[in-house]
Amino acid sequence: METEETRSNTEIEGKVVQIFSHFMERVAKFEELAAAGNRYLVNFRQALEFIRRPSIEKTSELFQKVIRANETDRIQSYIKAGCAHATSRAENLNKLNTSHIQLLNDISKAKIIMNELECLVEDVKLAIEAASETLQEDGPDLAATYSEEGMSSVPEKPEVVDYGIMVAVVYSMVKQDYVMQEKIVSSLDLKTSSGEIESYCLMWSLRPFVNDEIMHQAWKLIP
Repeated sequence: METEETRSNTEIEGKVVQIFSHFMERVAKFEELAAAGNRYLVNFRQALEFIRRPSIEKTSELFQKVIRANETDRIQSYIKAGCAHATSRAENLNKLNTSHIQLLNDISKAKIIMNELECLVEDVKLAIEAASETLQEDGPDLAATYSEEGMSSVPEKPEVVDYGIMVAVVYSMVKQDYVMQEKIVSSLDLKTSSGEIESYCLMWSLRPFVNDEIMHQAWKLIP
């Protein structure tokens, strides 16, 4: 016969699973923004490199021969424009500006998601505390007591605490990823060196703070 305590625990477990599912939905949205941000950053880099592309060396013998053989107003205008079509330069300036705006917009959306995730982490913690007297407010923090290395596999029958642990670990990874992206976007301008932006693109695409195996395990926890 089902006792009141059993019913209560079942209700709490159902609530935690529901919160966890919503949590992962928001994580998925963050993942989409991260992927889009990677494309925008690459576009920004390409446009910036085009704009800063050095002109042809005008003192070379080959260059002088080409100019003498094609002494036209169009060629002269092309040279004055830095050996780049005016339309191409304008297109890349627009591409640079658009990419930067898209990155800023995505970071703003990501910040909202991070705030939502933080609230969901707290909701899970409170639900777990209600389910077990061993997890009190002054007890150990889930993220501090469980490392990413320890999340080797998903239990066959996950308990409420397993969901709480996974939420804490995933939130920690995603938050570090967000902070990295925010710093990259805030540092972008016309003075950003080629070496810097190359490193930014590499870091954004690699996402060093996100453990793919942990994320895979987290998705497996959704019933």
